[in-house]
Amino acid sequence: MSRTSAALLALLLLAGGYALVLAQVSGNRGIAPTASSADIEVRGIEVDVRADSAEEARQEAWRQAQRDAWERVGGPAISDGQLASMVSAIVIQRERLGPKRYIATLGVTFDRQRAGRFLGGARSERSSAPMLVVPVMATAGSYTVYEQRNDWQRAWAEFNPGTSRIDYVRPSGAGGDSLLLTYGQTGRRSRAWWSSSLDQYGAADVLVPIARLDHQFPGGPIRGTFTARYGPDSLLLNTFSLEAASPEALPEMLGEAVLRIDRLYEQALAEGKLQPDPTLRVGGSGQVDPAIARLIEIGRRAQANRRATEAAVAAGAASATGDDDEGSGEAPAVQPAATRTVAVQFATPDAAAFDATLAAVRQLANVRGVGVTSTAMGGTSVMNVTYEGEVQELAAALRGRGFDVREGSNTLAISR
Repeated sequence: MSRTSAALLALLLLAGGYALVLAQVSGNRGIAPTASSADIEVRGIEVDVRADSAEEARQEAWRQAQRDAWERVGGPAISDGQLASMVSAIVIQRERLGPKRYIATLGVTFDRQRAGRFLGGARSERSSAPMLVVPVMATAGSYTVYEQRNDWQRAWAEFNPGTSRIDYVRPSGAGGDSLLLTYGQTGRRSRAWWSSSLDQYGAADVLVPIARLDHQFPGGPIRGTFTARYGPDSLLLNTFSLEAASPEALPEMLGEAVLRIDRLYEQALAEGKLQPDPTLRVGGSGQVDPAIARLIEIGRRAQANRRATEAAVAAGAASATGDDDEGSGEAPAVQPAATRTVAVQFATPDAAAFDATLAAVRQLANVRGVGVTSTAMGGTSVMNVTYEGEVQELAAALRGRGFDVREGSNTLAISR
């Protein structure tokens, strides 16, 4: 094959790869979260009202829904006029109209400021760390997150977390979300990988609610099995089942499942289970968990004491052999090496190489901190290394670990 043919083939392969990646991130995928206020929302209120006309039936049904919702949130007895003044929205989940009848499933949203004086505002305070939500839907043997729009993703986008104690971070699923947040990602155990991913969304840990949908037959009942998992190890919290009578009732069932999973996460938070994994707290910013930092500091002090003891023993031995005949003054104090931050570029063909390189650098002597600033699987990633010493000393230590090192101005590029 000639050089020209080989070059054309390479260009075609690159164009094909670019088109494949573009197809994976483009298209009509994202569903932006539609509600995130602190208002009080009650869903799933069933109404069935008859009246002289369809409009009268609708108005009476809405008043009835407001009263039912107020009872569900534990509100005191007030007039319909006062109640209506606190309602900020009526959400129609499903409705059927007749000449003199109105059947519907409604949601009622109360304004927090107006209703707070009757109900109190204790539930409006969030107490969890930011939690990234990765909703997985399993159906027909396939597991999807954001690769394509699905009903489970939509249910989480329509959920209003304003009154929840969980601080949810809900990606829209657009752009690179469909490449980074996949079902395969939920099975990873790499702390470095998770820490880098969570840092991009400003989250401290991850929640993985899973919906498994089994269709009994086309157009028939749908059985849903829902599982609440959390953390980089995908720890099981609880599981439950619901059933929808038909595909039309599926959104209502999924909405109810989201509410129940939210209650499970709130209960786990109250029990102290839903705490950010401390092994994830070494992020791109280089900040270390205080407990881990304390252990590191204790280790450094122990090392310093050992070195001081060895120096004192060596000084005593030198005195005994007459090495100190020249004077009786005190020995000059040893000045500690300056600490500097060095940008280190490293090849990351896969996740295993990414983890292995980070682990090797962290184990070097005099390394005080490592923070990933850029992650590129299949390319070159970048980390900031806080090192006590000169750049040349760090380069020598890396060569001792088997790396090929290229030196720049306060920058190193390493590879194996």
